[in-house]
Amino acid sequence: MPPQPLAVSPFPLVTASQKRNLRSVTTTFTLRFTATPRGARLARRLASHQMDAWGWPYGSPVHDTLELIVAELAVNAIAYGRVPGRDAELRLSLEAGQVRVEVSDTRGERLPVARDAGGCEERGRGLLLVASLAKEWGTTPRPGAPGKTVWAVVTS
Repeated sequence: MPPQPLAVSPFPLVTASQKRNLRSVTTTFTLRFTATPRGARLARRLASHQMDAWGWPYGSPVHDTLELIVAELAVNAIAYGRVPGRDAELRLSLEAGQVRVEVSDTRGERLPVARDAGGCEERGRGLLLVASLAKEWGTTPRPGAPGKTVWAVVTS
């Protein structure tokens, strides 16, 4: 089912020529989302919409790569970084043709580790996907709040 239109869009309407020019300036998109599966799904969908607004259309390799990375990092934030009553945060930064994805949560003591999951395990492969798709990725302490930020950089 295609996404339903928003009554009031938080995304500015951008022409095709403006989209090409956006790739040469610094632009950011920030979203606080509930640490629930619904919140993670919202983060992925709005990141997808923002990438389209920035000039990477739905279905393009950069768009789909970024959407997968956002999905993985958002799900990890709610699965392993959740503190009841605390939100997670998604931040996309576009600069010089590359997008930096940051997902922050409030559990700074639980740092993610990319590991090779066994053949029968249901979990444990997501960060390997992020590592293989992103130019680089890592973690940093969350600025101005308790917790951590997991980030990845995707180039066009």
